[in-house]
Amino acid sequence: MTTHWYEGPLAAFDTETTGVDVEEDRIVSAALVVQDASGMRPRVTRWLVNPGIPVPAEATAVHGLTDDHLQRNGRWPSPVVEELARAIAEQSAAGRPLVVMNAPFDLTILDRELRRHRASSLGTYMDGVPLCVLDPRVLDKHLDRYRKGRRTLTDLCEQYGVVLDGAHDAAADASAALEVVRSVGRRFASRLERLSPSELHTLQAVWHAAQARGLQAWFARQGTPEAVDPAWPLRPELRTAA
Repeated sequence: MTTHWYEGPLAAFDTETTGVDVEEDRIVSAALVVQDASGMRPRVTRWLVNPGIPVPAEATAVHGLTDDHLQRNGRWPSPVVEELARAIAEQSAAGRPLVVMNAPFDLTILDRELRRHRASSLGTYMDGVPLCVLDPRVLDKHLDRYRKGRRTLTDLCEQYGVVLDGAHDAAADASAALEVVRSVGRRFASRLERLSPSELHTLQAVWHAAQARGLQAWFARQGTPEAVDPAWPLRPELRTAA
C-alpha cells in the first residue's frame, strides 16, 4: 500500500525572535521536530540563544523569554545558527520535507543570522540539496481560499482540529504546524495526493506570489503603504546601498 507524503516522514522548523523584522531582528529560540510517520513519537531538538541585543518587552510578552533568562541560559548565536542550518540541510538530504509556518519569515531570519554571524547563507549549508518546504499557511490559503477569518497557526489548529499546547514555544509551534500539514493533506487528499512534495514546493512559490499580489492590491485599496514580498520560501538578500 502506498503511503502518501502527508502520512510519511516530515520535519518541522520554528523560531522565536526579538521582533518581526527579518533583516534586523534576532533568533532567541528555535526547534526542529522530526517525525518518521504520522502518529509516531517525534524527535525534538531545541536551541536557546542569547541574541546579544536587548529583547523588547513586546517580544517577551509573546514568547515569555526575558533578557535575564537568555543571558543566563542562552548560547551565543554563531554556533547555534550553524547547527540550525546543518540540521535543516541534514533533513533535506534525507528527503524529509520541511514544514515551516510562514516560511519566508523563519527561513529568511535564519539566513540573515548566518550572514551576520557566520559570513555565510542558508544556501551554502544546503550544499546543492534543494529545500523542499511545506508551508501550512500557503497551502491552506490556496486550498480553502474563500474561508473568512485570520490564518495564524492558532487559527489553523482550530480549523484542522490540531491541539496547540503552549503557543509561541518553538517546539510546540513546530509540532502543531507539522500536524496541520498532515491534516491539510488528508482534507484535500483528492487535490494533493498525486503531487510529490517537491512539486508542491514549486507550486507553493507560485501560490504565495499570487497571494502576495492579492494582499498588495487590498492594501492599495485601503490606502496602506505596506509592501508585500512575493518571494517564497526565502526572501532574497537586500542589496546594501553603495
